[in-house]
Amino acid sequence: KVVTIAKSKKFRDHHRKVLLEGHRLIKDALEAGAVLQTLFFSTVGHLKELPEAELKRANLVKVKFEDIKSWSDLVTPQGLIGIFSKPDHAKMSYPVTQLTSSLPVLLICDNIRDPGNLGTILRSAAGAGCEKVLLTKGCVDPWEPKVLRAGMGAHFRLPVIANLDWESVPSNLPAGVRVCVADNKDPGAQAETASVPRGAGRDGSAPGNPKAPVKSKPKAAPECKDEEGVAGVCIPEVAAQYYYENWTQTPVAVVIGGETHGLSPDAIQLAASTGGKRLVIPVVPGVDSLNSAIAAGIVLFEGRRQLQWRHKQEDESQKFPVVG
Repeated sequence: KVVTIAKSKKFRDHHRKVLLEGHRLIKDALEAGAVLQTLFFSTVGHLKELPEAELKRANLVKVKFEDIKSWSDLVTPQGLIGIFSKPDHAKMSYPVTQLTSSLPVLLICDNIRDPGNLGTILRSAAGAGCEKVLLTKGCVDPWEPKVLRAGMGAHFRLPVIANLDWESVPSNLPAGVRVCVADNKDPGAQAETASVPRGAGRDGSAPGNPKAPVKSKPKAAPECKDEEGVAGVCIPEVAAQYYYENWTQTPVAVVIGGETHGLSPDAIQLAASTGGKRLVIPVVPGVDSLNSAIAAGIVLFEGRRQLQWRHKQEDESQKFPVVG
């Protein structure tokens, strides 16, 4: 069962359990309020630095290190494996330092399927001080062991809301949010209205008033036909700009597209309906695109820089008001 929880998303979802391995990850989970059910350990020394009160509520099972080694897919297992109830972001207690450093920036992951990339993205989101991360259906399970390892405890530093369809994304965003999409489209290029075949993505938000509340239910995207008369979903124009130009009028959400298919039509529809922009990271000619985790890190930390600069300017203007 231990191995099955680690390897099978279906099993994890059905039994609502997750497996965490290693001292740091287990400690982060316990401090955030995750419920430990069973802890397997190879030596009593492994328990000393974990919260004693939380351990008393769990089943503690001493096993041979060889057993843990056979269950683990780590090269060097630490001799500590915990089975937790699947954490509920609404019931978690995130670190005070994380909450006080949080900024009005959200991240939406659109079909991120590589576990290492998603874990690295979550780690970057925590480091940049994002409010929360939304994962659309099609993203890899955030509780997969490889994602947990790459996340380095990020799962327990900010809310991660998974398995969302695009119709429910707006209800998880603050009112008046502006949604921007990370893209590799040249801002100098002529924007063109494109169409995608039906089935490439669910109908998303139609273009509308940028000030319209984002929590309204997305409307069906308008249909258009290509040269052969095949019906598709029209993708609206979204203005492009470089990522280092100002885009952080708050609140703001950033969409990072998947490694294979990039941004979904639904992401672009949502950006258009909220007055968002395409954020372009310029690369050397001939380089197709950046890794999604690298792109996320660049855009999120630039957003943090812009917001901190704006806060500094506002503070200075309050201290030294302009007399006119």
